[in-house]
Amino acid sequence: MTDAALRYWLALARLPGVGPRRAASLLDRFGSASAVFAQPREAYEGLRLSGDALHRLMRPRWEDVEADLAWLSQPGHGCLTLHDHEYPSLLREIVDPPVVLFTSGDAAVLRSKQIAIVGSRNPTATGERTARRFAAALSRAGLTVTSGLASGIDAAGHEGALEAGGPTVAVFGCGPDRIYPPRHQTLADAIAASGGVLVSEFPPGTPPSREGFPRRNRIISGLSLGVLVVEAALKSGSLITARQAMEQGREVFAIPGSILDPLARGCNALIREGAKLVESVPDILEELGALAGFVDRQGVSPAVPPADAEAARILAHIAYAPTSVDTLVAATGYTANLIASKLVLLEMEGHVAAAPGGGYCRVK
Repeated sequence: MTDAALRYWLALARLPGVGPRRAASLLDRFGSASAVFAQPREAYEGLRLSGDALHRLMRPRWEDVEADLAWLSQPGHGCLTLHDHEYPSLLREIVDPPVVLFTSGDAAVLRSKQIAIVGSRNPTATGERTARRFAAALSRAGLTVTSGLASGIDAAGHEGALEAGGPTVAVFGCGPDRIYPPRHQTLADAIAASGGVLVSEFPPGTPPSREGFPRRNRIISGLSLGVLVVEAALKSGSLITARQAMEQGREVFAIPGSILDPLARGCNALIREGAKLVESVPDILEELGALAGFVDRQGVSPAVPPADAEAARILAHIAYAPTSVDTLVAATGYTANLIASKLVLLEMEGHVAAAPGGGYCRVK
């Protein structure tokens, strides 16, 4: 697409008060982005456009568009419009697809088979480990992990995919030049440099806002075959993403938890509403197998039990919730010193992880 044609798409994306649905209706009515801006004022009557939008249709802020083109001219930056053949087909199917996607990294990844991983911004240590392990295994199985670069579960999902050597997609709720939260700059750089992509429907310079992140969530689910929720409170953005996925006809998966844990209530609620209860990665692959036929189920290897007999006996008494050394002493009859030495071995082998308060949680 020439810069002359692209200018009108960028101007359309910047129309004040015109969301994706209304922008799409303008495109349907007039045929192209350039035609949207070529009409006499009376042609817009009955379209319920604001005064600001009508003013910008007559007099676009071309200086803002030039700033967008300057950002796009930088190495690794690009954009896809709703009429481009390279636009991700799954996202095009939703009722309100973005008319423009700004990208940094390999935009071709947006057309790969994706699984979204979302959850609490303040997860437990176990929740973070779970998200990272699931992301790594799903990545090795051939799926691209998609999330929102937020703190907590989102970041763990991206990190797990990177650790497995797979690409990952980070969807922004602000402009593509604004990393949010700022402390994830290094993570964002790693995603773009490792064959993944950063993507936003918001033009460069758009700051983070309360409205931007719910809009971002529909893109996360819209790009994906399914959404996995790992730890979520009853009122959280993760549940918004999951329910949008249901409305979009996507699969929704949730990891259950204790009825006493506030961060499990959102997942438990989703399961009551029809989400698939997930205990292992194969639970997801079985459901997505028909949709993502290339997924290699052999990519997920079963856990190898400890070779040390005493360590294996101790592991049998360690729960996925924090388990204290005193509990293990009572259950096995071993001394606290022996148990401590075997816990070090189990932790090195990746079977357990230290939990806050001095206990240990089973990992696999």
